[in-house]
Amino acid sequence: MSEGQAPPPPQPEGEQECMCTQDKVLQFLNKMADESGIKDLTDLALAEFLSDSDALKGIRDLFHYPKAGTLPDVDPTLVDPESDSIYLCGNSLGLMPKVTEEVMKEHLEKWAKMGVFGHMSGEVPWAHSDEHCLEGVGRLVGAKKEEVSVCNSLTVNIHVLLAAFYKPTETRHKILLESKAFPSDHYAIESQIRMKGRTVQDSMVCLEPRDGEETLRTEDILDYIDKNGDEIAVIWFSGIQYYTGQLFDMKAITEAGHRKGCLVGFDLAHAFANVPLHLHWWDVDFAAWCSYKYGCTGAGSIAGLFVHERFLHDKRDRMLGWWSHKMSSRFTMDNVLDLDEGAAGYRISNPPIHCVAAMLGSLKVFDQVPLEYLRSRSCYLTGYLEYLVKTLFGENSEQRTTKLSISIITPEDFHQRGCQLSLKFSSPIDVIYPELVKRGCAVDKRYPNVIRVAPVHLYNNYVDVRRFISVLQEVAHIVEDHA
Repeated sequence: MSEGQAPPPPQPEGEQECMCTQDKVLQFLNKMADESGIKDLTDLALAEFLSDSDALKGIRDLFHYPKAGTLPDVDPTLVDPESDSIYLCGNSLGLMPKVTEEVMKEHLEKWAKMGVFGHMSGEVPWAHSDEHCLEGVGRLVGAKKEEVSVCNSLTVNIHVLLAAFYKPTETRHKILLESKAFPSDHYAIESQIRMKGRTVQDSMVCLEPRDGEETLRTEDILDYIDKNGDEIAVIWFSGIQYYTGQLFDMKAITEAGHRKGCLVGFDLAHAFANVPLHLHWWDVDFAAWCSYKYGCTGAGSIAGLFVHERFLHDKRDRMLGWWSHKMSSRFTMDNVLDLDEGAAGYRISNPPIHCVAAMLGSLKVFDQVPLEYLRSRSCYLTGYLEYLVKTLFGENSEQRTTKLSISIITPEDFHQRGCQLSLKFSSPIDVIYPELVKRGCAVDKRYPNVIRVAPVHLYNNYVDVRRFISVLQEVAHIVEDHA
């Protein structure tokens, strides 16, 4: 390590931080039921006891949690407008930390009082504001400060990275991704392939799950890379698949790709601040993410990217802008590029301070509780949700009280999922979803029959999960009555 260079992030202990299983969740529920004297594991009273006993319950108070009456399309005759909503949609947009309001106000006041001098003055000079986020963001993705940048939006960063790292040749020109990657990934990859003079038909490979299965098997991904890796220039996978909620084995995929000479990158939109990441130690080449889901920075807020330190002094051609230039000589203005090193050299424009302020606010929350603790909490929350769904809506469950049945397409293995469970209904959700919304539920629909539910480790609790199930039972009977 050269003088003045930051040490690597702490090496992860083991492959995964969460050692949770559904059996452990059931043992935990039974233990807590014994302590509380509540024998029915589906009882709302047990959910209340679990929430009250949660050592991290105070984290919820750091957020603005919406009331049912403030959500659009809520029917006040069906729900108390002053009650907490059932907000289980952090996989689409995280809730607002209260401290963000304070940080944002500080910079608004600074703008009002200083004007242009705010760029270089104050505790957080705007021209350097993104750099104030790097240590905290680095911890969340398992990277050095030099390996991360806070900049742009997710799709822009995908383009920035692929423009630099996708260098197709006649023999190695393919990009490998999963078949249900988010549309932006598909569109960005398609356009990059065309701009590099290739055809999408020849160069874009989308892996499909096995017939009758919803998710990809790790062994199938690794087997495909082993057999076809010599043709693959870039492997670009999600960290967590947005539709199914599957958490991919990023370390194994990276190792398999590198054995075949491929570059390996990840879209971490649904993994950032959701699960512990170790990009540096996994030897990932590059990655990009948004921050407004589990990062709780506000709709469309500033994104980030990672470039491994092995590329620290790399001068490869890339998309450039003023902020790609080193700060030490940036204002010389001689139009002779002095390229910044590492991930900083992949920035393009000056950071938007109001977006950075939201990131600074979010990081203050994550400073108070390690993501590893939150990860354990997440596993127990999703485990509880899984238990309730299987018990009260499982196709073969004796306790099912409705004709409607639900299966979970997210993997049962906790090592293969984060906060989100994707619920597949036995009937279309075109009636079910609006009825949930009327009753103050914020969840995410994917027609024709999937609803994504995310009890987020930061601000959700067991009561939120149990209330959602109660509303779902009510709605199921309404659907039956109108069938």
